[in-house]
Amino acid sequence: MPKLLTEPVRIPVPGGKVIDEHVGLASTGEAAVSVAHMVAPANWDEPFQTPDFDEVTVVLKGTVIIDHDGGPTEVAAGQSVVTKAGERIRYSCGPAGAEYVAVCLPAFSPDSVHREDDPS
Repeated sequence: MPKLLTEPVRIPVPGGKVIDEHVGLASTGEAAVSVAHMVAPANWDEPFQTPDFDEVTVVLKGTVIIDHDGGPTEVAAGQSVVTKAGERIRYSCGPAGAEYVAVCLPAFSPDSVHREDDPS
């Protein structure tokens, strides 16, 4: 039977970015996949990370920039990008900010993202 999910769980993060998780560990307890709607302000960025999950990013508005060993990749509205587990990457966005959906396989968790500024 279908399960209606009426409200995502807002995940607090610094820097003005808003994360609303619809499916995942924080919202539904799902460990296999997470689906989150993100809104990032103009010129937002986060530290480099080397996650333990694959991530599909679908950009709805603005531009998401992914820095990686091959240089930056700009993903515009209407485009998507796939990053693989174990890749060192850094997400940011341009002067218009960005709105996007992220799907992580397995689900995102703070322990599996491995941000470089994280002391653990």
